[in-house]
Amino acid sequence: MEEGYGFLLDLAIILLAAHIGGLLSAKLKQPAVLGQIIAGLILGAGLMEKTAIIEHFAQIGVVMLMFVAGLETDVKELFASIKSSSSIAIGGVILPAVLVVVGMFIFYPSAGWAAAIFLGIVTTATSVSISVQTLREIGQMHTKQGTMILGAAIIDDVLGIILLTLLVSIVNPGASSSVGMVLIQVVGFFVIVYVVGRIILRLFRHMNPERDVDDKVITFSIILCFVFAFLSEELGIAAITGGYFAGVILSMTHYRHKITHEFGKISNFLFIPVFFVGVGMDIDLSIAFSALGIGLILIVLGSIGKVWGCAFGARITGFKYHEAMQIGVGMLPRAEVALIVAHLGQQMQVLTDKDMAASILMVLVSTLMTPSLLKKSFRNT
Repeated sequence: MEEGYGFLLDLAIILLAAHIGGLLSAKLKQPAVLGQIIAGLILGAGLMEKTAIIEHFAQIGVVMLMFVAGLETDVKELFASIKSSSSIAIGGVILPAVLVVVGMFIFYPSAGWAAAIFLGIVTTATSVSISVQTLREIGQMHTKQGTMILGAAIIDDVLGIILLTLLVSIVNPGASSSVGMVLIQVVGFFVIVYVVGRIILRLFRHMNPERDVDDKVITFSIILCFVFAFLSEELGIAAITGGYFAGVILSMTHYRHKITHEFGKISNFLFIPVFFVGVGMDIDLSIAFSALGIGLILIVLGSIGKVWGCAFGARITGFKYHEAMQIGVGMLPRAEVALIVAHLGQQMQVLTDKDMAASILMVLVSTLMTPSLLKKSFRNT
């Protein structure tokens, strides 16, 4: 019986580490999320094993984080900026992929074209959760740049899925769905979001806010968040996208602030810290540094391509230089999606263990440097 409740002690240790890491980071004038990730690195270096239950808590945490980000989104601004978001996303997908592919052909020609393209795709997907938490901490979530980062990250997630599916179908035709099927699934998800959103908004308009329905609304919000996250994952889109759009729908109701406040209590004190500590625990430093050569290609060329590709997309749609660079830095971190793509390439025997280690190193560096760079980019304006 005692063994069965061991996860409670694990959670307590993780939350304590997150709190201490956040406090130390704040003392050094850095975002708390950076301290939480470093705390996870320390715990993961032989002090604690990341169990399945901790992983589940972390998954709930990132979905909740994106749900709150959706609640805090200015929907009119989001839809008004579709053109800019698309431009930013396309630049942030094409340039890093091209630079990494070229770099692999120059420095590691023996790796082959399939491995080079796979690693190029690994560098394209933004892990926006780290940027979102940093933007919330420094009070920049509601800026136009914050909205652009969110919108572009969703679009580049979809573009990454399509590119990956296309590559897998070329390398191994029997291994995946067709690109057409992927597009149908993506469109199907957004149709569901639109239809369900219209129904929910109509129901909320007929509700009397003076009645004692607050608790029911919070419960319904949690259900909607988890259902949307599940649906998006089942349809081949990241679960965080579903959580985000559940929040976007509810941001258009008169319960928006109430939901944000109550939901924030649950997520910020328990699930979100577990997620960021978990990000650090997932990184094996010994493996990461074993592939420094390819890792440097992914880090240097992938980072330059991501920041400047997104910044270029922002500039041509009217953003000032410093705003474009803020967006580029906000699109820099890569985490779970990059590792999923790399792991798929490894399973297909297109990528080697060394390539996987290089991908882990890129995730480590981009995860650790983004919070500080993002905070500095806004402080200098």
